[in-house]
Amino acid sequence: MKITVIGTGYVGLVTGACLAEMGNHVVCLDLDPVKIAVLQGGGIPIHEPGLLEIVKRNASAGRLQFTTDIAHSVGHGTLQFIAVGTPPDEDGSADLTYVLAAARNIGRLMTDYKVVIDKSTVPVGTADRVKAAIKEELASRDMTLDFSVVSNPEFLKEGAAVADFTRPDRIVVGAEDERASLMMRALYSPFVRNRDRLLVMDVRSAEFTKYAANAMLATRISFMNELSRLAERLGADIEHVRVGIGSDPRIGTHFLYAGAGFGGSCFPKDVKALAHMSAEAGVPSLMMAAVESVNEAQKQILAHKVVQAYGESLQGKTFAVWGLSFKPNTDDMREAPSRVLIAELVRRGGMVRAYDPVALSEAQRALVLDLGPAALSAQVCFCESSMSALDGAHALCIVTEWKEFRTPDFSEIAGKLADKRVFDGRNLYEPELMQSFGLEYQSIGRG
Repeated sequence: MKITVIGTGYVGLVTGACLAEMGNHVVCLDLDPVKIAVLQGGGIPIHEPGLLEIVKRNASAGRLQFTTDIAHSVGHGTLQFIAVGTPPDEDGSADLTYVLAAARNIGRLMTDYKVVIDKSTVPVGTADRVKAAIKEELASRDMTLDFSVVSNPEFLKEGAAVADFTRPDRIVVGAEDERASLMMRALYSPFVRNRDRLLVMDVRSAEFTKYAANAMLATRISFMNELSRLAERLGADIEHVRVGIGSDPRIGTHFLYAGAGFGGSCFPKDVKALAHMSAEAGVPSLMMAAVESVNEAQKQILAHKVVQAYGESLQGKTFAVWGLSFKPNTDDMREAPSRVLIAELVRRGGMVRAYDPVALSEAQRALVLDLGPAALSAQVCFCESSMSALDGAHALCIVTEWKEFRTPDFSEIAGKLADKRVFDGRNLYEPELMQSFGLEYQSIGRG
């Protein structure tokens, strides 16, 4: 098939590359010439395990191309994926400016049948607005052409997106006509050969499914984080509680880990957007408001523990911070809990020695916005290894659960930390083990 993917961000690039891997001819459009230059030069603008190899392989084979030429991209693909950003507006609603601009470009330049596929996470009813935008552009040209608008939300986890796309647990397609449904089935047939995981439904239900899924997962995280605070007060261990409730098959084990709060490009934005949709529909969501409130409070938990240990002023204290990205296996710093922690440490006069296996460059870009260039330069040092981050540090704060942090040399940690204190925002270690190395260990929800 000939496919166009509009947008080469996280979703668009993974979608385009994985579809090209199955033999399709894919053109990826982006209006950012710097990003396209990187892609045409054999690089990728994001960190995602396994993606670079797929991009290089398919670009070399001629199945994957990158362009800033809108007319070329519209003319190429019968299937037009819209995978542009939908950033939150001030009121929490999803900003559809880029989605509708892409739709208008398709309507302005199309000359034959197109299936326009909303891959971006968009509010319920967006397909209707996309359809109207295309119709308006066609009418302005005095043209009548057939086209279909389909909802095909993504369910990709950053750090495992290639596996999620190529071995999906479900593919949701919202379509109103048989022609578009059949084309979507043909497109995804290589990915569901051993078991049909493609779920066809009406467009509005497909749009809603994406928000419902992310909101459910975010709710589980905030629920466990709220329980962790209570467990700490009552002298219970939230890790034991997690295992106890997770063994119930009605609950399951996923997304039950208490920690320092969730971040990233999806959960925070989608919780806000669902709350906004609920309010607009006259069904205010008390639960989404609670999920967001709990998460914002949880992002302060490590800083709160540090202040409890050291007092209101952190002048003269240096803190090593392990893990900056919002989760492992990505360099994404959007809404990362590390940003909240570092901002608070710096605000109180502390020095920070920060390390992350892949997110150092992105972290510098994000933190200069949070702190300003002067404070970043004066109070934050970016280190090349986890152990070098401990040099001169009084205490260690762990924010992201990268694998390399799971079994470090605890003797070396104890030897380097002046105050022998570890604040663990991901419950990576057993308290008894840390105590055996002479480390004062504070984690989440372990009274």
